[in-house]
Amino acid sequence: ILRIKKFVMSQSPARIIAFGFAATIILGSLILMLPISLNDGVNLKYIDSLYTATSAVCVTGLITVDPANTFTPFGRFILAVLIQIGGLGITSLGTGIIIAMGKRVNFKSRSLVKEALNLNSGKGIVKFIKEIFFTTISFELIGTILSFIDFSFSKALGISAFHSIAAFNNSGFDILGNFQSLAAYKNNVYLNVVTCMLIILGGIGFFVIKDIKTNKFKWKSLSMHSKVVIWVTIILIIFGAVMIKLTNNITWLGALFNSVSARTAGFSTFNLSNFSNAGIIVMIVLMFIGASPGSTGGGIKTTTVFVLFKGIVSAATNKGEKAFKYAIPKNAFRKAAVVTVLGINVVLIGTFLISIFEPQLELRDILFEVVSAYGTVGLTTGITTSLSAASKILSMIIMFIGRLGPMTIVTLWY
Repeated sequence: ILRIKKFVMSQSPARIIAFGFAATIILGSLILMLPISLNDGVNLKYIDSLYTATSAVCVTGLITVDPANTFTPFGRFILAVLIQIGGLGITSLGTGIIIAMGKRVNFKSRSLVKEALNLNSGKGIVKFIKEIFFTTISFELIGTILSFIDFSFSKALGISAFHSIAAFNNSGFDILGNFQSLAAYKNNVYLNVVTCMLIILGGIGFFVIKDIKTNKFKWKSLSMHSKVVIWVTIILIIFGAVMIKLTNNITWLGALFNSVSARTAGFSTFNLSNFSNAGIIVMIVLMFIGASPGSTGGGIKTTTVFVLFKGIVSAATNKGEKAFKYAIPKNAFRKAAVVTVLGINVVLIGTFLISIFEPQLELRDILFEVVSAYGTVGLTTGITTSLSAASKILSMIIMFIGRLGPMTIVTLWY
């Protein structure tokens, strides 16, 4: 055991993070296979257990089996734990446990957290980890209480807690049964708004939440990062809602909810297989962009899109790249371009391969599924349960890449 520990700790931060996620997925899949985790009479194949665990740890929400009808309360609890671990991140959780035990956080642990959260330095990491835990627990408790008010039936507390954890961690899992997600609540304004708020708070990132709290909601005092995240988030939500409404015959509430959820959350209130091609394209764009850095969500991130836009405008007008009177770092555009290109390559290759594995499926459905996996979203047009073993394995790989980030995956080899 000591040799294994020594070998693991001698690896690069990126490799240790990847190993941590992979180990958690495998352990989770094995626990979900135990009789105590499964309802009576359920015969769960290991590949479906592995797929469920991968989707949970990668906070995606794509499922091949219905959680409510497959897993016992214990199994659902394990699923919630995997989602929580995936949302917080392996390194953040591990560091948090070390802090809770009263032990000193060593340099290696600080380096891992710095790598995982994409921080510029290791200064103030312990304090930041404490704030992440406090923020997560606070919002999830509030979300549980607010959701409990509306889930007015037996076992509502468990469902409310699970829903709150899944929403804040931008994971589209639900335990309502029959793959229905939140379709039964598509006209429920209250639950739609509560869920949207949890998704948005989890998606803007812990950096922004901390900045807002520190500066007491004063816009002028916020950092450039926070201002960019907030503005881009608002623009994408409004743009997405308007475009979804114009391209599909659904309510404004449904359009707003799907616009918010498409940004890596994965809950749905309408059957996406009935969406128009134009509506599907809008959803794909929102899923690919995703949430913000340091958040529980995936995608190429809102800041990446902003930097790309500013870089293109700067090249076209021959003016400097600025945002809210701040100069954008010179290497930011290059990094944003690399992240975007890598993301596009993953999506294209994934779509190509699944098109070979599943020739009977429509291209738009395959593309939607792949982008959903890469953006760790969890939305589907209904093809997930019909995927072959090869497609499921590929989908798991794409979810893993999307959760860790393509840049981290590339550095695994160096």
